[in-house]
Amino acid sequence: MYFSMIKLHRSLAPQEITDLTRQDGYHAHQLVWKMFADHPDRQRDFLYRHESVNGLPTFYTVANREPVNNLELWDIRTKEYRPQLRPEQRLGFTLSANPIRSRRDESGRQHRHDVVMEAKLKLAKEGENFYLSEIVQEHGFRWLEERAGSHGFQVLRNDVRVDGYQQRKLFKRKSGNPISFSILDFNGILTVTEPDIFIEKCLFRGMGSAKGFGCGLMLVRKI
Repeated sequence: MYFSMIKLHRSLAPQEITDLTRQDGYHAHQLVWKMFADHPDRQRDFLYRHESVNGLPTFYTVANREPVNNLELWDIRTKEYRPQLRPEQRLGFTLSANPIRSRRDESGRQHRHDVVMEAKLKLAKEGENFYLSEIVQEHGFRWLEERAGSHGFQVLRNDVRVDGYQQRKLFKRKSGNPISFSILDFNGILTVTEPDIFIEKCLFRGMGSAKGFGCGLMLVRKI
């Protein structure tokens, strides 16, 4: 696997930088996709995280092949990604994820529910007072905790901060139908329980859905 940090090339003219940073979220998705789309039928086989650093777009990617600088826009720094971890090792982490649960109705059809919005609507229906930040922390942490075991790690409530809840709509240029999804930001400390599973399922495959739009890539650091 390869880990890449991708920044705008310093040689770009100010107007080129301005034009890029004014683009919407779907355009950001297209920019990173073009670095991996080596033929028309290519399916997504990479994870990415999009951040704004000093007002400029920066991407972090994990893939089994190196990105290609087709547009000559980017300063790409790539290294082999071979994490060496051990059981009970504690790591600092950051993650942007799409916090949904899937449920089937009486007819067997599957529906996806945003965990924050679902909790908010339930409390409002019951006439309960609430702070959105409390819902985000509580239900965001539950969502992460539910998935931690199958992804080879553990988290403790007091070691994780959840915030940054956003509902996003991205528009394709050829269609008026929006792509809608929500995002939560997780930051904190985790404990690795099964290193091989954690590396393969979490670091290499990512967590949750909407991975094609910058969700699911977990960045970790030793502490």
